[in-house]
This record gives sequence, structure tokens and C-alpha cells, in this order.
Amino acid sequence: MRSKIIGTTLPVLELQLDAGDRVVGVPDQLSWMSGDIALTTSTAGGGAGGLLGLMSRAVSGGGLFMTEFHAERGPGNVAFAAKLPGSFVEIEIEPGRGYLVHRHGFVCGSPGIEVTTAFQQTLGGAVFGGEGFILQKLAGRASAFVELSGELVTYELQAGQQLLVHPGHVGLFEESVSFELTTMRGVRNALFGGDGLFLVRLSGPGKVWLQSLTAPGLAHAIIPYLPERRG
Repeated sequence: MRSKIIGTTLPVLELQLDAGDRVVGVPDQLSWMSGDIALTTSTAGGGAGGLLGLMSRAVSGGGLFMTEFHAERGPGNVAFAAKLPGSFVEIEIEPGRGYLVHRHGFVCGSPGIEVTTAFQQTLGGAVFGGEGFILQKLAGRASAFVELSGELVTYELQAGQQLLVHPGHVGLFEESVSFELTTMRGVRNALFGGDGLFLVRLSGPGKVWLQSLTAPGLAHAIIPYLPERRG
């Protein structure tokens, strides 16, 4: 399997599969494909071990179903277009070296990927659409691609080094990084309303990828320009 990133602002991830290659992804991520590619959609992919594993993956944003793209007798291409301006990040996952990613961040991965819920917390306000703050955990032994929005800023945190981040800017981090949702009082948060700002405390060691564009922030910015609902 070979990968190619096409474009910059709204990039496309194109995977070139040779005969016998397989890749697992979320069904609604597919943009287009060509060649000898067969699709199989089921609840079995993505490391769903039983009902609890299946529900954990669904809550994380991975959905109940996963689609396997299989190049059967010859080569083929599968393409995934970004939903927001940003980037695709490729990661290598091994036992004991997993990653946590923002909800809906997982795009696709090789067989052996395990997608589950790592964290779920309801936050005040309607900016998160009632979803709250949710992190996916990517584990197993596989290659995977994650979609992050806006510009990327990376930090290599040393042991004990901390970083306070708005939940929407948390993109991806190694599982060696510990995290805690905390509130800063005295800061009036226009997005959530009331007094207090939700932040995620990330503590090293490990690598952290932050995203400059947040879906809640984008929604908040365009609300004044949307037509009023009537009736």
C-alpha cells in the first residue's frame, strides 16, 4: 500500500493498493475509488470485540460499521477527501504505542487497527452539538491516517511537562501523554456561556499534535451570517 497527499488547503488522501492489499475505514469517509476494489461493510472491522467493543467504537465517532477496501485480483486506488481545511497525519501503531485522537479524527488504517473510546465528557453549551469532549483511542498493530483541521503545531513534551489546551484544539497525542479535563475560573467563555473555561491538561512524556481550526469555533464564527429561522 502506498499513500499520496494531493492538494494543500483541502487535501485528498489517495491510497494505491496492490492485489491483496486491504484497508479499513469509516464508511462515510470514502470520496472515490478506481480499479479492482471490493467493499465489505460490517461490524467486525476496527477491532470491535463483542458488543462492548462495538459500542465503544460507535461512541468514539468510529460508528457501528466499518468498511474494508480490498484490492482483489489487481491494483486499485481509494481516495478520502478532507472534510475541513487541514492535513492528514500518518501514524504507526504498535502494542504499547497507541494514540488518542479527537472525535471523527480517524480516517482509515490497515487491518489490525483497533478504534475505541478513550474519554467522553459532556461540556456546557451547545457549541459541541451535544457531543461533549470525546477522544478516540487507536491501538493494535497497524498503519493509520488521521485528519486534523487547520494548521498543525507539534510539541514533544518531556516527563512532567504540561500543556493547557482548549478541547477543540486537541488533535492527536501519544498514549504515553496523560490528560485531564479541568476548568479555569475567572475567564468568561463566550462559546460555552457562564464563567469558566474548559481546558485539557496534557502531561508528558510524549508527542502532541494541536490543530488550529476547530469545528465549534468555525460554527460560532459563521452564526451571525446565517439566515434567521422562521416559523
